[in-house]
Order: sequence, then C-alpha cells, then structure tokens
Amino acid sequence: MTRKTLVVTLSLLILAVFAGAALLYQGLAPSEQHAEAPHPAPDSSSLVRFHSPVIGPAKAPVTIVEFFDPSCEACRAFHPYVKQILAENPQSVRLVIRYTLFHQASEQAARLLEAARKQDLYLPVLDAILQAQPQWHDDASAAKAWEAAEKVGLDVAKAREEMHSPAIDAILKTDMQDVQTVGVRGTPTFFVNGQPLREFGPAPLRALVMEEVARAGN
Repeated sequence: MTRKTLVVTLSLLILAVFAGAALLYQGLAPSEQHAEAPHPAPDSSSLVRFHSPVIGPAKAPVTIVEFFDPSCEACRAFHPYVKQILAENPQSVRLVIRYTLFHQASEQAARLLEAARKQDLYLPVLDAILQAQPQWHDDASAAKAWEAAEKVGLDVAKAREEMHSPAIDAILKTDMQDVQTVGVRGTPTFFVNGQPLREFGPAPLRALVMEEVARAGN
C-alpha cells in the first residue's frame, strides 16, 4: 500500500468514526436534554384555563401554575411552602391548580375537590385531604380523604352526587390533555408567569416568584 493510499484510507476511517459518533449523539440527545433541561415555556392557553381553581386575587400580576396530583407525596410536601408564598404576597400572587392524575387515587381525590369547590369548601378540603394523604393515597376509593373532607364540613352525600357531573368530567379531561401538551412527567411541576421552574425545590420556587413580584412592582 502506497503512502498516498494509506492516508486516504485513514482519512475515510476517521470520517466514518465521526459520522457514527454524530448519529449516536443525535439518538441520545433528546432523552438527555429532557432529563437535564427544564420544560420549554408552553403556550399560555395550556397553562391557565377558565375552569381552573384559583387561590388568591384573580387579577394578581404574578401567577403560579401548579400541575398538581392530590395523591402525590411531593405535592403534599410543597403545599405549606406554596401557602406561605401566597400569604407573604396576598395582593400580588395567585395560584392556579391543574390536575395531574398519575396515581391510583388521584382521580377520586380530584373529583372530591371539585365537588367541594361547588360547596365553597375548596381550600379547607384541600388542606384536610393533604394532611390525611398518607392514609389514602394508595386507596383507589380515597376513603380517608372523604372522611377528612367531611370533618371540615363537606356534605358528602351531595358531593358524591356531583362528582361525576359532565362539568367535572370536562375539567379533568382538559387538564390531562394540557398535561400531555405541556409535557408534564412529574408532580408538582411549576410555572411562574409562564416561566418553568428551572431548579426544583421550595427555595428556587420562592426566588422565581419574588423576581416576578419585583418586576411587577417596577
């Protein structure tokens, strides 16, 4: 083999190696990016719907959207921190809850919450069922959640009549469609004024909210 032929052969081998590496990277990149990168900012219509439960002033300049699973232990752990942020900013921040039904008892609990909303008991029932969550989150009937809700004043008989109404069916269907559209794969997932929470945790959530509060005040 002449020197010229050897150089050409080696060059072709190097190009083949680089091409293979490039194809391998392209095959792996999407999953790696999904694991490490935040959700992209979705269209606002996929974040806030007219039917969504809202806690705080309707016209607050800062909106936290939480994709929330009532059976999720992490959602339960975050709940006091989210309430604290709302309490610290009573005129500036509102919370919009989007149901994300990933667990066995999630749909039952979400229907319970929507029935409680019809009785103007959304917040007390939310607090009660989250406090009792360890007793029911693996129970498809969410029996202990119903017991906890009744203790804070829910008319259980009326709620059970209303929980399968077409209106509640539509809320849960739309929310789960938006879960798919936004690409939510875990709960809680937060957006603040349309921006995804880039670092998971109570402190980063509070920092992002306060940035938006400061911006709104300028």
